[in-house]
Amino acid sequence: MHEERLEQGTDRRQFLGRAAATGAGVLVGGGALDVFAPSFAAARKRGGVTRGDLQILGAAQIAEALAVTTYSNIIDTAPFFSRLAADDQGYLKAARQEEMSHYLLEMTVTKKPSPFTTFYYPAKMFSDAQTTLNVLVTLEDAFIAAYLVGVRNFSTPDLRVTAARIMGIESDHRTLARVVAPGVAAQDGGPIESVDPPNNNGYERTLKWTKISKAVAALTPFADKTAAAKAGFDTTKPYKFNPFTPTLPEPLGEFHSFLG
Repeated sequence: MHEERLEQGTDRRQFLGRAAATGAGVLVGGGALDVFAPSFAAARKRGGVTRGDLQILGAAQIAEALAVTTYSNIIDTAPFFSRLAADDQGYLKAARQEEMSHYLLEMTVTKKPSPFTTFYYPAKMFSDAQTTLNVLVTLEDAFIAAYLVGVRNFSTPDLRVTAARIMGIESDHRTLARVVAPGVAAQDGGPIESVDPPNNNGYERTLKWTKISKAVAALTPFADKTAAAKAGFDTTKPYKFNPFTPTLPEPLGEFHSFLG
């Protein structure tokens, strides 16, 4: 994904396909899924979670760590953020809290942190609002599709419903990125109208991913320096994932139990 393509409005499905092709040999071929998938016997002792479940959850942790890092740097470093309307700033701050909550929930099952804690982005990721929002929508599309893999492949109803519940929040975040775009100030290149409208999906996109390895491969350029360089990302500016204790904005939205 090159800078000029982002500024013209990237075709997000094409980007994710290219990213998957770039990263397929780096994480999946290299067996990195085994980093966070202990033996089946050990998984059963934790309550019947299968090795396949742990692979999906481990990939989701990488995605959530990337999401937290992305929102953190939008809030802390992107010039356009401070000029957004107060409610839009609040929505982005809430999204950061939600993504961190997802990460910690998943870690209660995997018992491991994300194997990737340094991330890379396209050039101008946090300095150019158009690039920021286009990449954010791209990532949220990928997160939605990844959780739909969980809905399809998790071994228990509890895990499938939880994946669907998280996927719904990722869809909220994608819509947020689109709605924020027209509110970008003129001095930051706004208003931005080229981000897809929030109502252009009758159904969430699966991106034709039926296995979690597809999601891992698509996200690899964000997590692996070699793949990032091949994808044309800026590898001179690594961004660290800094976990924290989240506070969700509404108690009713807390994860009380698998029952809701």
